[in-house]
Amino acid sequence: MPALPLIIDTDTGSDDAVALLLAAASGLGDVRVVTTVAGNVPLSAGTRNALVSLQVAGRVDVPVHPGCERPMTRTLSTAQHVHGQDGMGDTGLLPDPMRSAEPQHAVEVLLSYPRRHPGELTLVTLGPLTNIAAALVRDRDLLTRYRHVYCMAGAADLSGNITATAEFNAWADPEAARVVLQAARPDKVTWIGWDVSRRDAVMTAEDQSRLERLGTPMAAFAHRVNRTVADWARDVTGLAGYDLPDPVAMAVALRPKLIIEREEAHVDIALGDETRGQLIIDRRRSAPPPNLTLVRRVSEAGFKDLLFTTCAGIGQSGRDLKDIPGV
Repeated sequence: MPALPLIIDTDTGSDDAVALLLAAASGLGDVRVVTTVAGNVPLSAGTRNALVSLQVAGRVDVPVHPGCERPMTRTLSTAQHVHGQDGMGDTGLLPDPMRSAEPQHAVEVLLSYPRRHPGELTLVTLGPLTNIAAALVRDRDLLTRYRHVYCMAGAADLSGNITATAEFNAWADPEAARVVLQAARPDKVTWIGWDVSRRDAVMTAEDQSRLERLGTPMAAFAHRVNRTVADWARDVTGLAGYDLPDPVAMAVALRPKLIIEREEAHVDIALGDETRGQLIIDRRRSAPPPNLTLVRRVSEAGFKDLLFTTCAGIGQSGRDLKDIPGV
């Protein structure tokens, strides 16, 4: 089966970095371009982290285009308390990127690529939806120009990680999330929320040891950049290890058969202070028509097999990663 042509929009923190490894080094994805947005970290840091992550995956050829520096209407609030000040675990061990970011704005890229390749490209979003919303303001039909759009956003069980009921990406720019929801169709747009990660993508102590034992540069990178997330999981969310929301969303895009439970529903998002970023899922018989497919569960074994297999391998360039300068 040919690799899936991908555009990835990311606010590259530690779990985004692992998602980029899956997309760029698993052999399942053909990453055409990466766009960045402010979220986990400020835009400049997220852009640098995307360049470094692609370098670790052996894909320094992939262009990275910076986008929006702040949410549509709100002040930027980052997740550096989770991912570290650099967004990558504050290890101090990251290589310098070998490539620079591109000058063209991310929104222009998100608009132009599907026009040139209608129905061919899959869009995967890993951060706040600011870039996508800004593009939709200019092209209301944008989402239909993609083969499919997968978003790591929200929490369908209303159990949050930034507030009691909200997931960070939806909370960081809820106005942008609403713009996307108002343009979405369930046959075109799928959201994979933090509820999936919390249930099916937690790296237990045994999983972490297995990752370290692989002994490859990618495995070491994937584990060490999640160092501060592991501390946050222990102290705040109470999970049995650090979880990987963006990688599990990417895995769903690359291997949709990993989905074991999904639903179509009409979904809106709360904008008020008390419930900001909370999904409003209308499951009544009188609800408006569904606008979204929500993934509810994935195969944990299948996801982790993809993760370990990718981190044990080599980059798509065909070179062992130890031969790439700075890795």
